[in-house]
Amino acid sequence: MQTRKLGQGLEVSALSLGAMGYGTARDLPDRADMISLIRTAVDRGMNFFDTAEVYGPFTNEEMVGEALQPLRRHVKIATKFGWDVDPATGVNHGGVNSKPDHVRRAVEGSLRRLRTDHIDLLYQHRVDPDVPMEDVAGVVRDLIAEGKVRWFGLSEAGAGSIRRAHAIQPVAALQSEYSLWTREPEAEIIPTLEELGIGLVPFSPLGKGFLTGKIDSATELDKSDMRNSIPRFAPEARQANQKLVELIRRIGEKHGATPAQVALAWLLARKPWIVPLFGTRKLERFDENIGSLTVRLAAEDFKEIETANIGILGARYPDEHMSRVGL
Repeated sequence: MQTRKLGQGLEVSALSLGAMGYGTARDLPDRADMISLIRTAVDRGMNFFDTAEVYGPFTNEEMVGEALQPLRRHVKIATKFGWDVDPATGVNHGGVNSKPDHVRRAVEGSLRRLRTDHIDLLYQHRVDPDVPMEDVAGVVRDLIAEGKVRWFGLSEAGAGSIRRAHAIQPVAALQSEYSLWTREPEAEIIPTLEELGIGLVPFSPLGKGFLTGKIDSATELDKSDMRNSIPRFAPEARQANQKLVELIRRIGEKHGATPAQVALAWLLARKPWIVPLFGTRKLERFDENIGSLTVRLAAEDFKEIETANIGILGARYPDEHMSRVGL
């Protein structure tokens, strides 16, 4: 698999696998299958894996740790702190917490669950408005000096927070949503990252599944599916947003590529320091997604996307979630 450089010398596979969608329950029926998928991903050349203490909480990190322990020297693991999760009980109190002592306890727990002596990339999951960014970056700087962390990252942070953090401890990567149907980062975030030499790890590069072309206005989502709470997945929004899927499907037909592969290839072509982060529970979908690395979109494809100027209906998060984005 191709590799790419984010910031501060962090080199990883050109695509990353996110584990958020599985391993959040100890009795998950297909736990063994998910561990097998992670290990197969390494066999396919992927070396960059993403988790967080809050996924579960804790059970996702435990699964990733179990899956990657025998392969640890071949991979880079990213995890996150920043939610108000009790480090002893795993109770998630719902708010954010990046107080330095809490960050330290979170990291110690992550190291234990991931069965490792260091975290390759440690993200602040969301900016904590009650803790100065300088304090957050400072404790991560200390953890790096102690050898417990290798690189520092932020998630969904605004340009001001990125600059403040970077001034204390150079930031290697920002993880934020960016895709053909979420292009807001192009206005301020991407120019800031380019100026500072910080990589971008876009999550939901396939629009939480919508850009695969397998979801339409008639699709019934399971009652437990988090997408039910997302305005962009309301039936009327899905119907309106099909125009974008139809466009990338047409482009894909010219290249013998699926809509998902076009969406990923578009992201890969935006900047050489962009490493899309996708999640899947199926090996065939994993193989489809990494097939995007061989898709070469033409200049006329990019022009067609821009000139189509397709507006997207619906917010990408409910209001209470959006309030934590871009601080």
